[in-house]
Amino acid sequence: MADFEKDDLDEMEDDVVVVITDEDGNESYYREEMIIPVGEKKFAILVPIDTDDCDCSDDHDRNCECCGDDGDALIARIDTDENGEEIYIDPTDEEYDAVLRAYEELLDEEE
Repeated sequence: MADFEKDDLDEMEDDVVVVITDEDGNESYYREEMIIPVGEKKFAILVPIDTDDCDCSDDHDRNCECCGDDGDALIARIDTDENGEEIYIDPTDEEYDAVLRAYEELLDEEE
């Protein structure tokens, strides 16, 4: 946990924080924004958490533009590994399209 301190995680104790490590070992932090069930599978909408310092004058509410919700969200399928722990993996193209349709339907229902 290099750039992202434990105190930052403590502030988000009610949020599910997912750490994704790329092939070069770089870690990126995401907040689980929403779970969307499609068929018998669950998918998560993951919103990036900006762990870099910024110059904003806000009280670093993670929803301010510089500290939170800008950047690309991800869709991840939630599976269970052999130890019974949830793991986040890339969905197939078909699953991705199905989740997008389900997400759009949810947004339409909210309007």
